[in-house]
Amino acid sequence: MHCLHCGKCCHRTEMELSLKDIQRLASAGFRPEDFITVHGDVPRLRNVNGWCYFYDPFKRRCKAYKLRPLGCRIYPVIYVEGEGFTLDKLCPMRHTVSEKEFKLKAKTLKKLLAKIDLERKAFLTLL
Repeated sequence: MHCLHCGKCCHRTEMELSLKDIQRLASAGFRPEDFITVHGDVPRLRNVNGWCYFYDPFKRRCKAYKLRPLGCRIYPVIYVEGEGFTLDKLCPMRHTVSEKEFKLKAKTLKKLLAKIDLERKAFLTLL
């Protein structure tokens, strides 16, 4: 995939986080209470002024790119209820994702979503 760094995926993000994502970012010095918001029982990336906590809209870069959540690494492959795995129409570079890359990312996303579902109860006990 070729990324334009347009930030469309970082604007009003609803990216779900695994405990491993949270631990990786926290071990790098980021405070979970700063970058996490909880919707229902799912930890997600927090938005600040409409942008992901880690995205710098002026530099058009992620401040935690090497540590970014797995869901961000998998993007623009997403799961849409009733449709299944697909490429996010919001991404202007979705056409650069090869069929092989799509299948690999869809498989990884399926595992990630299952893992996050299993972690929900564990996450709630940490709050």
